[in-house]
Amino acid sequence: MAPDWTPLTITEQWQLLRRARDSIAAALRAAAPPQMTTPTSSLAAPNGVFVSLHIHTELRGCVGILTTDQPLHESVARLAIAAAFDDPRFAPLSDAELDDLDIEISRLTDPLQTHPGSIVVGRDGVCIRHGDRRAVLLPQVAPMYGWDRERLLTELCRKAALHPDAWRQPPTELFRFEAEVFSERSLGGYTV
Repeated sequence: MAPDWTPLTITEQWQLLRRARDSIAAALRAAAPPQMTTPTSSLAAPNGVFVSLHIHTELRGCVGILTTDQPLHESVARLAIAAAFDDPRFAPLSDAELDDLDIEISRLTDPLQTHPGSIVVGRDGVCIRHGDRRAVLLPQVAPMYGWDRERLLTELCRKAALHPDAWRQPPTELFRFEAEVFSERSLGGYTV
């Protein structure tokens, strides 16, 4: 991770996961998401973050933001709702699916412009930008599929609807970032 990166405590991780779940549950009831009282300084600080939803290890929604001025805990609440109901790849989450949902949060370091040779598979998430086309892949994606660096960048281009070799050609820009990844499943029975 970046030298100035301070990992969240397990309690803070669990508070964010609970905030995500409570926000989704409130949206299913058409209620306002609950507010977090007295968040820690880490949870109140702005931070890029992605919220991924899984049901039986299958992706069910994923929405995020690389940078923001919004406090982390507020971003998590907003993005959890967006992942559940607004990811265009999936139908909106139903009440019946809530109990089977595993929520995963990826807290991001600031993205840094980079070149392909400096990307480390498994450590770095990547973002590509070419004109108005953009795409992001989180650090955990490439190892999950057994991709090497070239395949990772090719898949990133495909996700952005670019030619598969666009990552090799200017004016395409590449950015890398790292992530602190945790989920309800990874924290097991821990509760606050």
